[in-house]
Amino acid sequence: METFHWTRSLGIICSTFGRRVNAGEIKPSTANGEIIGFTSAIRKVEKLKRLGIELPFSDLTFKRQPKGTRPPFSPIWITEKILAPGALTGLHPEARGILLGMVNTGYRPSEGAALTAARIVLDQDMPYIEIAGGDRTLKSEASNRIIPLAGISLEAFRDNPNGFPKYQDSSSVAAMINRFLRSNGLLETEAHTLYGLRHSFEDRLLDADVDERIRRDLMGHALDRQRYGAGATRAKLFEAIKKIAL
Repeated sequence: METFHWTRSLGIICSTFGRRVNAGEIKPSTANGEIIGFTSAIRKVEKLKRLGIELPFSDLTFKRQPKGTRPPFSPIWITEKILAPGALTGLHPEARGILLGMVNTGYRPSEGAALTAARIVLDQDMPYIEIAGGDRTLKSEASNRIIPLAGISLEAFRDNPNGFPKYQDSSSVAAMINRFLRSNGLLETEAHTLYGLRHSFEDRLLDADVDERIRRDLMGHALDRQRYGAGATRAKLFEAIKKIAL
């Protein structure tokens, strides 16, 4: 009986999102994030209550649209709009921390949300975060990395030294932040999303003439060749971040 109710509820949700996707109101990726979040919550309840119910939730995502280039936010938009006093007041403090932490680190939203106190090191001359595999699978081996903290992102982690527990198990935090940015006129164009902060981070590194190996290591991108050596020192990484920190 409980499986029937859950399945029926999910069917209604999928139908609603389907209409919105077809109408062009939301992207398939946004709908998928919401559906995954809903099914994850149901699975957690089933596991905690030990109901022993088979949950038929496979193959419920929408087909993604072909990937286009996600535009970066311009530095002036970030500083004058997103970082304007009071612009992010209505956003949950931890979600705000994830966004601000992204500005000068370029991490993927899911990587920021998964950070724990053990991977946030603030009591050093060169504070940093460590993106590493754990409860959440990283996109690739190259995603394991150290990112120094500076500027507004350092402030964000000083406000959230234990990470973002509210969103640690959430798969839809980016979708939620995107809704906030859109409804508050904080997206530079219709094509922009939160992920544009990651692209902006890379563009700012490029404009600052930061070496390609360092850019790839900070972004968590694989090299186009055999990887030799351990990469740049933490001091060199910190120097690169300070060049572009907002």
